[in-house]
Amino acid sequence: MGEHLGTQVEGDRLVTHLFACLDPAYPGWHYSVTVVRAARAKYVTVNESVLLPGPDALVAPEWLPWKERLRPGDLGVGDLLPSSADDERLMPGYAQIATDETVEDGEDKQMLWELGLGRPRVLSEVGREAAAARWYAGPGGPNSPIANAAPAKCATCGFMVPLAGELRQMFGVCANEYAPDDGRVVSLDHGCGAHSEATLPEPESQPLTPVVDEMGYDTIVFDDTGELELVSSDQQSQQ
Repeated sequence: MGEHLGTQVEGDRLVTHLFACLDPAYPGWHYSVTVVRAARAKYVTVNESVLLPGPDALVAPEWLPWKERLRPGDLGVGDLLPSSADDERLMPGYAQIATDETVEDGEDKQMLWELGLGRPRVLSEVGREAAAARWYAGPGGPNSPIANAAPAKCATCGFMVPLAGELRQMFGVCANEYAPDDGRVVSLDHGCGAHSEATLPEPESQPLTPVVDEMGYDTIVFDDTGELELVSSDQQSQQ
């Protein structure tokens, strides 16, 4: 404990004294010693003593629950991440009706198969919008470099499998094993070079021009047997 730094009056006969902390492991911290004198008592006693951080102290960040600290990609093999009952990204997958109109447990267990396929909860509007914004801004969206260089969009590709529900209006899954996004969600305005209708550009054909040799000539001669023989100008020059 170091020098006295000051006092703070907490109440009647209740004062806190502040002392500097000389421990090198706690720079910027100080000791807080609270003393009190009970009513009609003659002596002052120590009520509490604690080490507290000052404005320049090095402290740990504010504690957050593990679920709030979790980031995409942190979940590993064997990890569990239960969804809370009030998760705004989810909604019940079956119809809710008045209690007096139901039998036994007060819930209509007739599933809305088109919406939930028998699942207790499905994506809510908030969950769909969050997923759509995340997917559209990711590598499977229209702003990735491979999409900007693509010959056509995924909307016209035969390897694109549309999603179900409202998300099919914007997204599908790539089913081309040679595409970089095979098995991943892609937007309809995404694209790559493995488009089903992509074709290689035809090479430019240039017209052939005849070669005219204005320097050489052929001489017609007859050999001793009377047969016709052609002798070029190059052969004559060698002879």
